Amino acid sequence: QVVESGGGLVQPGDSLTLSCVANGLNLDWWAIGWFRQVPGKEREGVSCINKSDRRTYYKDSVKGRFTISRDNAKNTVYLQMNNLNAEDTAVYFCAASVYVPSGSPWNARPEYDYWGQGTQVTVSS
Repeated sequence: QVVESGGGLVQPGDSLTLSCVANGLNLDWWAIGWFRQVPGKEREGVSCINKSDRRTYYKDSVKGRFTISRDNAKNTVYLQMNNLNAEDTAVYFCAASVYVPSGSPWNARPEYDYWGQGTQVTVSS
């Protein structure tokens, strides 16, 4: 139902934009979240955009560097990532939820129903 793309290998300080296409989902009814995971660690919430008012949420360490947005006409949510550093290296997943953020915290993984397969982002010099 959701498919990510846009990952790649970049250098520190570079920018990258990830895309999440929500096939068959109305973005006015589904919040979309971005998560990331590195081997040996739990998957963590990076950002979320609300379904109705488009309010956005961010993990503290990405505030001011990452921007989440959506294009309803294309049924796509974007994660613009600027000034990337090595700590941003991870597999990035997008996910869809009808519950967050009103019923649960925006980064509550169990509240997301649909998950993509992930896209690798590697930041290295």
